[in-house]
Amino acid sequence: MTVNRQIILAKRPTGMPGDENLKLQEGAVPEVGEGQVLVRTIYLSLDPYMRGRMSAAKSYAASVEEGSVMEGATVGQVVESRSGDFKQGDYVLCPGGWQEYSVNSPKAMRKLDPAQAPISTAVGVLGMPGFTAYVGLDEIGKPQKGETVVVSAAAGAVGQVVGQIAKLKGCRVVGVAGAEDKCKHVVGAYGFDACVNYKDADFREQLAKACPDGIDVYFENVGGETFDAVMELVNDFARIPVCGRIAHYNDTAMPEGPDRLPGFMGKVLVKRLLIKGFIQFDYIHRQGDFLKDMPVWISEGKVKYQEDVVEGLENAVSAFQGLLQGKNRGKLLIQVGDDPTKK
Repeated sequence: MTVNRQIILAKRPTGMPGDENLKLQEGAVPEVGEGQVLVRTIYLSLDPYMRGRMSAAKSYAASVEEGSVMEGATVGQVVESRSGDFKQGDYVLCPGGWQEYSVNSPKAMRKLDPAQAPISTAVGVLGMPGFTAYVGLDEIGKPQKGETVVVSAAAGAVGQVVGQIAKLKGCRVVGVAGAEDKCKHVVGAYGFDACVNYKDADFREQLAKACPDGIDVYFENVGGETFDAVMELVNDFARIPVCGRIAHYNDTAMPEGPDRLPGFMGKVLVKRLLIKGFIQFDYIHRQGDFLKDMPVWISEGKVKYQEDVVEGLENAVSAFQGLLQGKNRGKLLIQVGDDPTKK
């Protein structure tokens, strides 16, 4: 335990991030200070928000500085502790970043119990993506029994959970995804009523057929063609939680005209639409509700999940590129180190 492999933000990307932007390097395992905890990374979470952290543009959170380890949530095991709150061998959730070993403050860590759920779920269905789905749908979407809910990126870490919660609330749920196997999976595994492939030539016609009564709630994860198609079908008083716009994260210029904003704003007015962007930590006061409801739903089989696990920190950059291109199937994780809980 002398070498710590890390991926640093070497240079801010223009367009799709590559190896020239995110570089793998070796350094020393960090020393543990008083009150701190050294953690060996087992799983690194890869999430779309990370693309924004690579940019210098002002956002809801600070950018990662060039030359610094790329940030990210991790699940790991305590190697050394100088804190009374954690001991060697504990499994924890922490903001370890894209590296094999990290030093963390106990305030930023949460102990995990492998007997209650697989530890990987702490960065998935029982972590930030699951919580994002839970609060975005409940606080902004406010779905009512019998309404139609459309979810983009339906097979992704957030989308798969959104659709299942909407089904629990008695809604008709229509997913939008970018591959036939994804569409079949969300219908077969998660109980969506329908799923439409946005890459199909007749996508708009298929979406309209899947939503004969219009759309009451649209959980927005992607933007692009999907958003345009949904806006043609929204009902009066529809609610649109804006969670992400992944189709635009690598844009290098403004889209070409014509300017459609006046028409869009006219529709917002005439149909009295509620469109609200949100970040999951805006609703941190709901975390207790989430941690009470979600484990029960999972244990009862009411919520299922899919994980896409890629082996090796050295594959994180290519896996992240795939995430931005929709190549993942479910929650994307990098397995950085050995997981003793699976032995």
